[in-house]
Amino acid sequence: MSRAFTVSRSIEVGVPPQVAYQAVSHPEDMGRWSPENRGTTEESPAGPAVVGTSFVGRNKRGRFRWVTRCTVTAADPDNRFAFRVHAIGVRRPRLRGPIASWEYRFEPTERGTRVTETWTDDRRGWPDFVAHVFDRIVTSGRTFADFQTRNIDRTLQNLKRELEGAHTN
Repeated sequence: MSRAFTVSRSIEVGVPPQVAYQAVSHPEDMGRWSPENRGTTEESPAGPAVVGTSFVGRNKRGRFRWVTRCTVTAADPDNRFAFRVHAIGVRRPRLRGPIASWEYRFEPTERGTRVTETWTDDRRGWPDFVAHVFDRIVTSGRTFADFQTRNIDRTLQNLKRELEGAHTN
């Protein structure tokens, strides 16, 4: 079985692209929407992040907690925000190497913005068999692509709910 290296999902949000971009370009706020990410550490700069900004993301899955070192690779206001994850650890992101890339695209629609979130598995050097075994252990039986599809759907739904709720108030 071949590995899926990319998962991409979209949702329409009833706010202008600049509102959606402004929210997502603050990595410290991602924990409000993501089922796994808990924002950034206190040492990380507050957004909006620009290309080259490095931050440490806090994550939680069940009882397991870890941190990741991330660097912003794209910050095109109202259009695209992206970062790569290149180190991981329990208390400090010490284990370095390509892990994943995340991208958010913002396209204007008649009713607001189409937000597209894309996860890319950057572990290209891992043999498929090793990746499948590892993925199933750390995701309770799923591949990372399947696991991330569910996480992205939840993140986008939560983002939509918050942005539309704030925009109508």
